[in-house]
Amino acid sequence: MTTTMRSLLFVCSYLILCLQCGIWGLKPIGADWPTREFRAAWVATVADIDWPISSRHTSNQQQNEMIVLLDKLQDLNFNAVVFQVRCAGDAMYHSQIEPWSRYLTGVQGKAPSPYYDPLDFVVNEAHKRNMEVHAWFNPYRANTSPSRSGLAKNHMAIEYPQYAYTYGSDIYMDPGAKPVQDRAHDVIMDVVKRYNVDGVHMDDYFYPYPVSGVSFPDSHTYNAYRSAGGRLSHDNWRRENVNNLIQRLYSSIKTLKNDVKFGLSPFGIWKSGYPSGIVGFSSYDSQYADSRKWFMEGWVDYMNPQLYWRIDPPKQSYTHLMDWWLQQNTKHRHFYAGCYAGRVVNGGWPVSEIRRQVEESRDRNNQLSLGNVFFSAKYFRDNSKGLADMFKSDLYTVPALAPEMSWLNSTVPPPPSNVQASGNTVSWSPDSSGAVRSWAVYLQQADNWNLVKVLNKDTTGYTGLRGQYAITAVNRLSTESDAVIINVNSDQPVIG
Repeated sequence: MTTTMRSLLFVCSYLILCLQCGIWGLKPIGADWPTREFRAAWVATVADIDWPISSRHTSNQQQNEMIVLLDKLQDLNFNAVVFQVRCAGDAMYHSQIEPWSRYLTGVQGKAPSPYYDPLDFVVNEAHKRNMEVHAWFNPYRANTSPSRSGLAKNHMAIEYPQYAYTYGSDIYMDPGAKPVQDRAHDVIMDVVKRYNVDGVHMDDYFYPYPVSGVSFPDSHTYNAYRSAGGRLSHDNWRRENVNNLIQRLYSSIKTLKNDVKFGLSPFGIWKSGYPSGIVGFSSYDSQYADSRKWFMEGWVDYMNPQLYWRIDPPKQSYTHLMDWWLQQNTKHRHFYAGCYAGRVVNGGWPVSEIRRQVEESRDRNNQLSLGNVFFSAKYFRDNSKGLADMFKSDLYTVPALAPEMSWLNSTVPPPPSNVQASGNTVSWSPDSSGAVRSWAVYLQQADNWNLVKVLNKDTTGYTGLRGQYAITAVNRLSTESDAVIINVNSDQPVIG
C-alpha cells in the first residue's frame, strides 16, 4: 500500500469515527450576541455596601442574602463577581494572618457564629452558578476611621504602628515600608494558595487620595531610602513602591497558580490631559499609580479602569478615555471598562446611559474591549430604576462565557462523553478528568451556533426543543473542548 493510500484510508477512518461519535473540532459562535464577554459586578463589603446587609445579621441570614444576590446575577447572565475580601487590613475569610472583618460580625477579630467562611461560601455558590470569583483586596488602607480603637491585636496597624499613619479620616499603611509590602503580598498569596478563586483584584486605593494641604507623612521612610543610596525623587520612589508590589504579585500568582487571573481597577484618568481634552484628577501624580505602565508591561491579565463618567461630556468622557486606554495595550491583555451603575440612583443618570456604555464597549471588541464590571451589585439585586430589567431584556439576554486568555496556556479539556438524546433531553457522562468547570450548550439557528445554556459541572443533561445541539466542556479559564453534535427530535417545551 502506498503512502498516499494509507493517508487517505486514515482520513476516511477518522471521518467515519467523527460521524459515529458526533465530535468535531469546532467552536460554535453566536451571531447576534457575544458568546464571549466578561460580565461582572463588584460586591463591596466595606461598610456593608452590598453584602452583608448588616453585620448584626445571623450567619444564616448573611448566607441567604448572598444567595439572593448571586441568584439575581445568574438570572441576568452575569458570569463573574469581584468579591471584596480585604477592606482595611481585615479578612472576609479565615486567616491566620489578619483578623476577621468587623463588617462581618460587628467586632474586628470575631468569627461568625455559627461559624462559616464567607469566601469559601461565595466561591462554592458562585461556581455552582458558573460564575468566576475574583478576590478583591485593598493593599494599604488600615482603617476607615482615624482611630485605632477596636483594632485587633494582629491587625497590621497594631503590629507595625511605626508605618501606620492617620491621614484625613482614615489610617493608611506606608507603601514604602518593606513589612507593609510583604504583608500585602503574603496576605494575597495566602488566599491564592488556600482558596479556589479565579482571580485576584485590586481597585483604585494605592497611595491615598490626597487630603488638601496635608502631605502623606512618609518622609522618614523616604529619607531612610535615600540614606541607603537611593536616588529616585520622592514622587518617583512612591510610584516605584507600588510598581514593585504589582510586578511581584503578578509573578508570584503565576508561579503558584498560572490559571488565577490578576486584574487591576485604577482610577479612570491616568494623567490629566491624557488623552487630549481630558481634565481631571491625576492618579499618576496624586496616588502615585502608574497604571499605564502596568498595562503596557503586561503585569496584569486584565485592566479594568473605573470610567465613572458619561459618554458625552468632553472633559471626562467614557468613550474618549476608553479609546486612550485601549491604545496603551501593547501586550494585548484584556480590557474591561468599569462602569458606575449606581449613578442611576445617586447621579441622575438614565439607565439608557449604562446601556450605551455597554454597547460602546462591545463596538471595540476587536481592540480587546471584552466586557464590563459594574459598581455595584446591589443596584442589580434591587433593580434600581429598572436597571436589572434593562439588562435582562436588552443587554445580557443570553449567557456568555468569559473570554479566553491565550497567554495563560490553558489545556483543552476533554469533550463530553457518552452524549445521547432521549426524547427532548440530551445527556452525557459526568466529568472524570477534573478539568471541567462547566458545560456549554449551543443550538444551531439558521447558520449560527447560539449559546443557550451554561451548566455547572455537576449537571449532565439539558432539556430543549427540537433541533441540532452542540455540547462542549469548559475549564476554569473558559477554554472549550471540541463540540459533540447531537439531534433532538422532540417538540416538547424547554424546561432545562
